[in-house]
Amino acid sequence: MPTRANAAQPASSPDNTAAGGTGPAGPVNNGTAASRNSTGARFGTIDAAVHLGFAVLLVASLVRYVMRHSPADNVLVLALAAAASLLYFAVAVLASRGKPGAPWVFTLVVVWAVLVIAAPSFAWCSFALFFLCRSALSGAAAYAAAAATAAATAAGLFRLSSGTDLAMLLGPLAVGLMLTLIYDRIQHDAEEQRRLHAQVSLAQGQLAASERRAGTIAERERVSREIHDTVTQGLASSVLLLEAAGRAWPSPSAQAGLSQATALLRVNLSETRSLVHELASPGLDASALPEALLFSARQYVPDARLLVTGEQRPVPPDVRHALLRVVQSAASNIKLHAGDAAATVTLGYLQDAITLDVYDDGAGFDPAAAAPPSDAGGYGLRAMRQRVEQLGGIFSVESAPGEGTIVAAQVPAPEETHEPARPEESA
Repeated sequence: MPTRANAAQPASSPDNTAAGGTGPAGPVNNGTAASRNSTGARFGTIDAAVHLGFAVLLVASLVRYVMRHSPADNVLVLALAAAASLLYFAVAVLASRGKPGAPWVFTLVVVWAVLVIAAPSFAWCSFALFFLCRSALSGAAAYAAAAATAAATAAGLFRLSSGTDLAMLLGPLAVGLMLTLIYDRIQHDAEEQRRLHAQVSLAQGQLAASERRAGTIAERERVSREIHDTVTQGLASSVLLLEAAGRAWPSPSAQAGLSQATALLRVNLSETRSLVHELASPGLDASALPEALLFSARQYVPDARLLVTGEQRPVPPDVRHALLRVVQSAASNIKLHAGDAAATVTLGYLQDAITLDVYDDGAGFDPAAAAPPSDAGGYGLRAMRQRVEQLGGIFSVESAPGEGTIVAAQVPAPEETHEPARPEESA
């Protein structure tokens, strides 16, 4: 049963039943404008049916009374029926507009009580009046108005039986009690459904906010890996070359180092522009995967070698991108930590996966004792592992002091791809 608060919405507030009083219907609010409009239209139809039923039953009762009584007896009854009709119309309009109408409702109930006691033929109209009282009022006032309607109906029917039929007295009271319990139950269910819809809407909003936060964090992680594997690694290598050139200047080796640093800085400038525009690797997307891997490794280790095993085939773009970044990061680490160590990149084509090994014969290190990421660095291995594992692959580092280092990755790679196949050569 709607209250005065939810009656503020036209056509959706009164909770009424179809003509004949078979059962009420409660408002359902799912938190969306479309649902509110649908609910309002549905209850507006129910209200119209109830009001139409009242009009039909009133006319039928009036005709029945006129046919069975003399004209002298009809004057008072006709006046009461007209007053009840006008009051019913006023209360229905006020209820549809959500305006206070308690005085009007109780005036209608009093007039109706006099009418139905004086002319029990009008008792059938009590069903519509009952639902109008429940929709127009709330709380104790609604119960009082409905109870008065049931009591007046019972009194009128009991008078019609000349006080001999107890069923005429108890029947309307029992029906009124049952309708009240049903109405309250449906109202409770409707309010519970509105509460659940509000909770669902809140949970959906929280989930959307959580997904946005997760997406933002994932994007930050991705951009940080891109910057680390391209700009940061290149700048670190360029600093080493410039520092070495400064110490040996103006020897020919210093000039060669300066030229190499300049070339590497130009590559990094191109990489930076690429990060701003689509975060792609310039000059690598058009080339075959082995050639792109070798180019990436030789940016930092000029003498790096490439070995290819298995039957070469195209790979998905996301796998290709991850492998390029792993090679770039591993080669940069060789340049920074292994000095003049030789490096070998091995690319393997398995049936459903691609394997990649980057080996150097440098000083090696203890992977368990590696420093955690900080402002001074340490993001390389973590970024490589994240790239591989996000694609469902396996990443590992095998190293020991004095025994070199192997960075290994295996990534699932189905054969479907848009990358054009072309003859490739290993170096």
